[in-house]
Amino acid sequence: MRRRSFCSFIAGIVCYVVSLIVWILGLSRVPVSVAYPLLSLGYVINAIAAHYLLGETVTAGRWVGIAFIILGVWLVARS
Repeated sequence: MRRRSFCSFIAGIVCYVVSLIVWILGLSRVPVSVAYPLLSLGYVINAIAAHYLLGETVTAGRWVGIAFIILGVWLVARS
């Protein structure tokens, strides 16, 4: 059991390092005022993945919230 926990920990660290590198690369190409709101798309991706991959229930209110996030990111990206 300890080996599995250690492997999970290392996998988490690797994912974090990869996300950090992607974030730094993104910041080198896009202004922070555009890049930072794009982080909120992570909430959208997580909710959709949880719904389709894990079978979690996503209520109508959450779908509306997801739509607002997408609309906000779209407005920021085109300004």
